[in-house]
Amino acid sequence: MITGPRIAIVTQEPGWHEAELRRALELRKAQVQFVRLGECCLDFGTGGPGIVLPGFEGRLPDGVMVRDVPGGTLEQVVLRLDILHALHDVGVPVYNTGRSIERTVDKGMTSFLLHKAGLPMPPTFVTETTAPARDFLVAELSVGHEVVAKPLFGSLGVGLRRLREVGDLPDPSEFRGVWYLQRYVNTGSKGADWHDWRVLVLGGVGLAAMVRRGASWINNVAQGARCEAAALEGDLERLAVDACAAVGADYAGVDLVRDSDGRLQVLEVNGIPAWRGLQSVSRVDIAARVAEDFLFRAIAESVLEA
Repeated sequence: MITGPRIAIVTQEPGWHEAELRRALELRKAQVQFVRLGECCLDFGTGGPGIVLPGFEGRLPDGVMVRDVPGGTLEQVVLRLDILHALHDVGVPVYNTGRSIERTVDKGMTSFLLHKAGLPMPPTFVTETTAPARDFLVAELSVGHEVVAKPLFGSLGVGLRRLREVGDLPDPSEFRGVWYLQRYVNTGSKGADWHDWRVLVLGGVGLAAMVRRGASWINNVAQGARCEAAALEGDLERLAVDACAAVGADYAGVDLVRDSDGRLQVLEVNGIPAWRGLQSVSRVDIAARVAEDFLFRAIAESVLEA
């Protein structure tokens, strides 16, 4: 009997996004299994590829979609990424790859790659030393700019601090010993109308976009932002696509903002993007399009290369 591809969705606790992806994949005849990275093993004593995924004993899946790389000790996180790297190295399509997830979960590396690609972003400084962190803050304040301190590893707008004076520089222990400091781009007026853009890029093209209007200066949907549909046009799509390419992601959520001169800049690139808010204002079935790109581009290309 001919069956569809066997797909592993890597997630710690399946939620809305994982259910949507499973629905979309199974409608396209794929067989789907949820897998926790912490339950995967490297086994070099019994032959075979040396990688064991629960539910796929005997042979590896035909493709892996990564929806979560849970935190833990340094050793645990390294092993979990080793599993993703090993799967990729033996020819299993991993979407997004461990390498692109490493690049996007680390804001310092994301910013480096955006800078290397020549893409516009707010002035950014990353250090674990107090004096240069203070110097960057003083320099920005002296020309009329505030600064945002962000956790190097973080998402959903959690842990952001807005620095308005030199004394606001937080203790390094609050950010695990590393300051990621970025010029604050004020998009609001009189304490209102904060906003930015989120663009979902898929397979090298923009799929959908929205404006996020913040309940505060933090515009994440998880922090109460309101979603509005936005047209995918001009530099908005071009810059989002270029940012996704810079980090080497199959798909990503790209956050962008316009400064006071109207120049569009990249804030962040999310390699494990959420799209529930975007789906609420988009006519596109996002999970279906992600599933199709994964099945008919990523997996099909790997078969042709083999």
